[in-house]
Amino acid sequence: MKKYLYTFLLLLLLPGFSPAQNINGRITSMFYGFQRYDNPGNSAKYIRNYDMAALNVNKDNYSFRTLFNYETDFSNQQASDPRVRFYNLYFEGRNLFNVATIKLGRQPIINSISGGVFDGATVKVNYWDMHFTGYYGANVPAYQKLDLINDWSNNDIYGAKLTTSKLTNFFFGFSYLHKNYKPNNYTTVRLDSLYNPYFATIKREASTFDFISAEAGFDNQKGFSIDSRFNYDLKFVKTSLFELQGRYETIQNLGLLFYYNYRKPLLKYNTVLSVFDGQNSQEFELGVDYRISPTFTILAKVGDVEYKDETSQRISFGCNTTYGSIFYRKNLGYAGELDAISISTGYSFMQGLLTPSLGAAYTHYKLNPEDKTQNLATFIVNLNLRPWRLLSFDLQGQFLNNPLYKQDFRFMFKINYWFNTNLNVI
Repeated sequence: MKKYLYTFLLLLLLPGFSPAQNINGRITSMFYGFQRYDNPGNSAKYIRNYDMAALNVNKDNYSFRTLFNYETDFSNQQASDPRVRFYNLYFEGRNLFNVATIKLGRQPIINSISGGVFDGATVKVNYWDMHFTGYYGANVPAYQKLDLINDWSNNDIYGAKLTTSKLTNFFFGFSYLHKNYKPNNYTTVRLDSLYNPYFATIKREASTFDFISAEAGFDNQKGFSIDSRFNYDLKFVKTSLFELQGRYETIQNLGLLFYYNYRKPLLKYNTVLSVFDGQNSQEFELGVDYRISPTFTILAKVGDVEYKDETSQRISFGCNTTYGSIFYRKNLGYAGELDAISISTGYSFMQGLLTPSLGAAYTHYKLNPEDKTQNLATFIVNLNLRPWRLLSFDLQGQFLNNPLYKQDFRFMFKINYWFNTNLNVI
């Protein structure tokens, strides 16, 4: 009975939108071609099709929103083809009693620990420059299937967040997140004491995220801003993350950048990886940006990452312009040696009718000092054609060359159609 619960909810809620005042959304159809090698002497060509639709039905302060896609392959169908994924399917009521917004159904969840989509309910309350959000639900089935997950108790999600900007130039936020995740059981081959193979069903316990978080920021609107974030793991009783970043403009158009990050490995409780001694890392970065003109800015950054017994450094510099950007990056130390240069450019012609763009990168790298140096080249060429405001076409070619994928060429063709219809309600 759970399987078509969303369909029943849709049929129940749609009469409330009859007649609706506004219907809007987007339809996208994309074709993506590539060649896959099963072994050096055997390959197969694929042409994947992805069709996506976003639909919003609105009336006054109420909306029904959905986002889903359909995927299959025209040349070599896979075992999972065709497949439909539902990312959004929820009812929304805004500004209820002048303070609250509610969402019910499949909806996105955004936080610094574990984002994605979930099935459930969200309530947002805004009052006196205070913003409270609370949510409860469960993970969605694999591949965003239109169904409710069977084992809700081992896949539940709930949490809350309180933010305020009541103090001038300051921002504060406090939140809590609980998320369970139970992997599906699976069957595999194991060996008994006499080394005879047999089929065994692997059952794993649910893993858990249980975190509290805090955020704080300051911006004096005169060239100085700073933001910080702190995550604490209640299961492992340890600080999981502390992040600090900011910008200080000492001279007009000249900004000093700073960044600090302390991170512990983010492991689910009860996962087998928790038995290993995962070490934290610290990251420091300083930088400068200078705005030569409203359309031209140069940037430079130097960073250092500290592991338990090793360090790694990085240097990057380049420029951003209205016509594109070019950057150089160099890595040293424990994380490997790397020299890379990347360039991207794009420009619109004929009032947006035609927009070509180009991206290219060349990388010279090796993971260990004794390894042989490897080279990687990538190119992307894209052409966007928009003959009407509601319709656009994209044609893109991708080329990759490295020791594993030599002469790898791929293409993508996409059609976008936007619609927005206001209905006359008598």
